[in-house]
This record gives sequence, C-alpha cells and structure tokens, in this order.
Amino acid sequence: MKFITTTQAIQHIQSQNRIFIQGAAATPNKLINEMVAQAARLVDVEICHMHTIGDAPYTQKEFYNSFKINNFFIGANTRATIGRVRNQYIPVFLSEIPVLFKKGILPLDVALIHVSPPDKHGFCSLGLSVDTTRAAIEHAKVIIAQVNPKMPRSHGDGIIHESKIHHAVLCDDDIPEDTPEPLTPEEQAIGRHIANIIEDGACLQMGIGGIPNAVLACLGNHKNLGVHSEMFSDGILPLVEKGVINGMKKKSHPGKMVATFAVGSRRLYDFIDDNPTVALLDVSYTNSTEAIMKNPKVTAINSAIEIDLTGQICADSIGPKMFSGVGGQMDFIRGAALSKGGKPIIAMTSTTKKGQNKIVPFLKEGAGVVSTRAHMHYIATEYGIVDLYGKNLAQRAKALISIAHPSFREVLEKKAFEIFGSPW
Repeated sequence: MKFITTTQAIQHIQSQNRIFIQGAAATPNKLINEMVAQAARLVDVEICHMHTIGDAPYTQKEFYNSFKINNFFIGANTRATIGRVRNQYIPVFLSEIPVLFKKGILPLDVALIHVSPPDKHGFCSLGLSVDTTRAAIEHAKVIIAQVNPKMPRSHGDGIIHESKIHHAVLCDDDIPEDTPEPLTPEEQAIGRHIANIIEDGACLQMGIGGIPNAVLACLGNHKNLGVHSEMFSDGILPLVEKGVINGMKKKSHPGKMVATFAVGSRRLYDFIDDNPTVALLDVSYTNSTEAIMKNPKVTAINSAIEIDLTGQICADSIGPKMFSGVGGQMDFIRGAALSKGGKPIIAMTSTTKKGQNKIVPFLKEGAGVVSTRAHMHYIATEYGIVDLYGKNLAQRAKALISIAHPSFREVLEKKAFEIFGSPW
C-alpha cells in the first residue's frame, strides 16, 4: 500500500462535493481535521454521516460557507448547532441509509474512512463501524482512508481490498473509547425488572449506556443467550466469558454475535479483533425486520425521551429540537414483535435528571413519534414493567401511571380521566 500525506489526500476533495464520513469509534479524525484546515479553498462541501466521535470542527460558524452537514443520526458533537450553521438532520431508518447511496438519492463523491492495515492478501478492515460505511465505499467515486494499526480487524462485511482505496494516509491515533459510568439505583432497578422477563435462549438487542449495562449485569444465571443487535459494548463481555452468551439457540448466524458497529473500551476492541464469533455486518441487514425476526425470542431493549399515556414514543427530539434520530428503534421493536416469543421493550427512568416527568399526557409540541402506539409492548421504568399490547387506551394509561414517578401519578390520573373517561 502506497501512502501519501494527509494534505495531499484531502486535496482530492473539491467544492460542491458530497462527502461521507465513517462514524462512531472509527471516525477518521485525522482526515477531518485536515479537511477543515483546507476549508479556505472549499465552498458548499456537503458532509453526511451518522454520529461521529470527535470535535466535528466543520460545524463551527467560521466554516459556514465551506461546509453544510446532513446528519443521519445526531451525536453530541453536532447537537448544539442542529438547525443552525447549515447543520441539518435527515429523518431515516438506519436500515435504509444505504438505499440513499444505492439509488443515487444522495450520490457520493468522496468517502473518508478509517481502516486496519492490509493483511497478507491485501484486505483492510473497516473495524468497529461497518453500518452505512459498507454501502458508502461501494458507491463513492473516491475513497480516502486513514490506515491505523490500532484499528481492530472485524469479521463480517467490513472488508475492503487495498486496491479499492484511492488515497491512503498512515495513522497511529488511539481508537476512541467509552468507559461505562457507575450504575445508578434507578438503572439497577430497571435492569432487574427487564432481566426478570428475559427467557433462556433469548436473542438480545441493546445499545450503550447505563440501562443496557444494568440489564446485562443481571443475566449471569441465564442460559444460551444470543446477540443480534445494532451495536454492543463492554456489558456483553462477562456473559461471553461465563458462557451465558453463546448463540446456540439462534436460527440466524448461530454461535455468532451480530452487530453493525461497536463502541467501548480497549478490552472490547481486543475481543472483537480477529474474532470469528463476532460479525459486524451491513446495517441494511442487521436492522432489517426480516433478518431480526428470524431468531426466536428476540428481546429488543430501546429507550425513549418521552412516552404519552397512549404509548406514543418520542425518542429523537425534545419538543421540536432534534436530539438524536430515528435510528433503529422501529426496526428492532417490530422485528422483536414478529419474532417467535419475542419481547419489544422500551426502558427509561421515570424522570429526567432535572426531575421532569417522562410519562406525560401528551408529547411536547413539536415532538416526533419514533415508534407508534400500535408498536408498543413492554414499558419499563425503575417502578416496574408493564405490557401495553392488547390494552385499550384507558387501560394503557392506567398501566403507565403505575410505573410513573409517584409524585406525578395523581396529576396523570386526573388527566387520564379527562382524556379517556371512566377507567376500565
């Protein structure tokens, strides 16, 4: 593989180009920083990505004329400027982002990626973020890669031959890590409630953060669990080591842990590196309802910003202010519901960190409905877990009020009576 300087590589980006940037723990920050350093010669470069890790300097006001951003999912580094400095969000299921490239709805000029060095056969790995990057490198006219020996080599769809990389830059940066925070009492309680309804042989989907880790921490006595998820993090490792997660009961990819990206500690990255039991696959497959439902007892655990008394879930915005994105929630909620013995679960603390209620009579004005009331099954807070499926609106309200924070229950009961009339 022939290497050039970062400056030389980024000179292949031109004004009005549409650029795809690989995300999560594989964000190519060396290439990003050089692109911003060359901003003075660039006009109206459109940047597309899921959530990235790093400073995202292209969102700063001083680069208003150089860059405009379309987020497929909003990360912490772009959230503050959403709706300003030409920083926007495209509502889309993660499973359908590759379609935007394949159908030419968003034709790509350049893909900036972060890969492992080529093996003896000349193949590099996309490492920790295959997701939408697989489709991007298939359809971008020019591929620019930072090649990093610290990037884990993942098995699955994230393989690219060095001959397909047009310009390569050597990199030795550390891979971004995420260290889990200590679990709160509320998260621990939610973890216990959910663990109580997870059956042996279940196939798990869960994300990153306190609640997923709390659930996993309670599964040490379970048997023959599997993983088919959008992503996973360190919480799975103790269960793999104990043999609790072994994938024996999976119908699709038995014995393998399937995801599309991973974020965690160096320990997790070392576990993924050249591990044939981990398959990081294209997001159009991992998040397709058809693929998800093939496995029995799919238990999908997702989160919410707010839920109303009928079961409508807002998970992407706080009122009209975009916070994250649609993501894969609908894909997995529906896939789990259609799985034999599956359990779709929405899990959240009953209140925000500021003490505001998350179970509300009506979603905030401008809030988006990510999952509809018809998709809802299990809802969990620290006060318990309820199943809304098959319940009428008055019954749903009663069930949700029972797991709301006690200080809000009386107000919710009065409001429910006004909306739905006499309770059943």
